[in-house]
Amino acid sequence: MKSAVENSSISTAVSDLRQLDRAIVVHVFFSQDKNLDDLNEFQLLAKSAQVDIAQVLTTARSTPQAKYFVGQGKAEEIAQAVECHQADVILVNHQLTPAQTRNLETLCQCRVVDRTGLILDIFAQRARSHEGKLQVELAQLKHLATRLVRRKTGLDQQKGAVGLRGPGETQLETDRRLIKVRMAQLQNRLEKVSKQRQQNRQTRQKAAIPTISLVGYTNAGKSTLFNQLTQADVYAADQLFATLDPTLRRLSIQDLGTTIVADTVGFIRELPHDLVSAFKSTLQETTEASLLLHVVDAADQRQRENIQAVDDVLQEIQADKVPTLLVYNKIDQLDNVQAHIEYNDENQPVAVYLSAQLGKGIDLLREAIRQRLSNTILNLNIQLSPQDGKIRHAFYQLDCVRQEKMSDLGDYQLQLRIDQVEWLKLVKKFKALTVFNP
Repeated sequence: MKSAVENSSISTAVSDLRQLDRAIVVHVFFSQDKNLDDLNEFQLLAKSAQVDIAQVLTTARSTPQAKYFVGQGKAEEIAQAVECHQADVILVNHQLTPAQTRNLETLCQCRVVDRTGLILDIFAQRARSHEGKLQVELAQLKHLATRLVRRKTGLDQQKGAVGLRGPGETQLETDRRLIKVRMAQLQNRLEKVSKQRQQNRQTRQKAAIPTISLVGYTNAGKSTLFNQLTQADVYAADQLFATLDPTLRRLSIQDLGTTIVADTVGFIRELPHDLVSAFKSTLQETTEASLLLHVVDAADQRQRENIQAVDDVLQEIQADKVPTLLVYNKIDQLDNVQAHIEYNDENQPVAVYLSAQLGKGIDLLREAIRQRLSNTILNLNIQLSPQDGKIRHAFYQLDCVRQEKMSDLGDYQLQLRIDQVEWLKLVKKFKALTVFNP
């Protein structure tokens, strides 16, 4: 992981875990049932960060301890484990305060990284595109800004001129200023990228091209499904956050024509808010999609909790109102479950069961997409008088005119294929619109 500010003396709170071989994992149970699912997931996160777990230490508490998050005795046990295994880092499966991180580091003489820091490090490893790297660095800086502390060494700048002697800008103030400047630079760059994405979306909207966005919990199989649908070659692996940079591909659906499919970053429980904020331009593809394919690992015992975690993030980015189709993936790992479409009382597809790895049920998913999007794509016949040139021009701007004829009376008879939302906008704008049956 790069330093938060290039060529500066900022000491980063999130180090490059790729160079750290041994780690002590710490997890606190706050409930009496001691569910191990969260701990197992955190260990997968650690392995995704290419860390060798030397020992896992657990403890139970009703509330976090103010000084070390864990109790005094457990903190000393962690220090002993660090010394015994010659560990390079302590990974804590919780969000620590800057003071708790500092106290544990002082006691154990070892770097401490909490859950947020670990996820940030994984994102830094996975980012490939220029935009992805900018987004990750911005999230790192937001995380780092709250964790700067005054150093014990005297690093105050001294002014030498008469009348200006005494302490100048401290190193802490310098670090804060550098971070603030760098964050402003990153925000400006990301705003330019966001404008470019917005222009691309507007172009697709004018052409009435529906957009389908894949969302879901990390490692649910989104990229594998994306490759099956679009015949793309996106990197897919059985690991958390294998996909970070969004990918767009064309997909042809029967009776609908061209659609755009977007593969997005996976979500996870307690996803750092700074990451959600930094990836706002990327997640905008989700908020403005015509349909969300919510991919669910059907073989995961916590599928309900995973669905809820994704729904929480969708609500945070204001995408919870977008039409959603559940896609239960990995049915090949279940017994007596065949690929099929599940309908609601209105005979509308609400879920598809399939196996993206084996390619089973992909045709069913295409059919479900066709049915869901057909409800929002209208096929209309419109009659306009010669005086309705503005309305006719608006239809051609949206590229929704499939055929045009001239009647014996000189009226325009247009055959349209238009998005329902766009149609309602035009109806509200132009009162002269009439639909006729040819």
